[in-house]
Amino acid sequence: MNYRLIALDVDGTLLNDDHELTEQTIETIQEVHDRGAHIVLCTGRAPDSTLPILQQLGLEGTMITHNGAAIVHADERGKSLINEFSFTLPEISTMLDYVRREGIHFDVCTSFNMYIERIGEYEKEMYTKFLINPKLVTDVSELGLPIVKFTLFSKPEVLDRVQLEWEEQQLYGQLRMIRSGDLFIDVMSAKANKGNALKALAATLEIDSSEILAIGNYYNDLEMMAFAGLGIAVENSPDGVKEAADAVTASNNDEGVHKALVKYCL
Repeated sequence: MNYRLIALDVDGTLLNDDHELTEQTIETIQEVHDRGAHIVLCTGRAPDSTLPILQQLGLEGTMITHNGAAIVHADERGKSLINEFSFTLPEISTMLDYVRREGIHFDVCTSFNMYIERIGEYEKEMYTKFLINPKLVTDVSELGLPIVKFTLFSKPEVLDRVQLEWEEQQLYGQLRMIRSGDLFIDVMSAKANKGNALKALAATLEIDSSEILAIGNYYNDLEMMAFAGLGIAVENSPDGVKEAADAVTASNNDEGVHKALVKYCL
């Protein structure tokens, strides 16, 4: 099959556990690109922390960011917003009260910026790892801006409890809550997911879903993998993600993206 669009999750998929790209993976992606395929990074990251990865690949183009809540194009002229699925801060007021009361770290994102109310060394280390420079404000509720993502960051056992309680109480209302990693819970518009964003992008490029190959590693990648003609999970994915995939490649620490692209695209 001649895949015309390659959708790649970033953390836990494209990058190894040290958040690095291998030279072999870069070369393989460039070769697939040179053969005419669109390379699209599909990530929970914001544009500013995704763009360095795209540049390291030697590419420019469209990025699906914030788990599908914002589609951004980047080239030598800068970044431009193509589409976003936003919501308002009053819609998360009950959840904000909860995380403040429980002392759980959170941030809120517009398409291009991230805002926090406090930060400790543990959080600083996480933001540095993901190339994020959040803006510190007194009260995010006073921002008065459309938000694309509300994220909780804590230890897995804390988020397990939060996820259970919020699902039981439907605390997120008409919004969508997903676990985007062991350490993260994201709340977004019900329309926002990587699959919907990929579908919208494919339509503008006039690419059929059968011509798309997608590789991911977590539950927030499922819609993207289901929409693609070939959805591949890396070996380090949870069992539920691997079971939902069409195929499984090597882990992110064993150049799974490189191996999948060699097998299916070269």
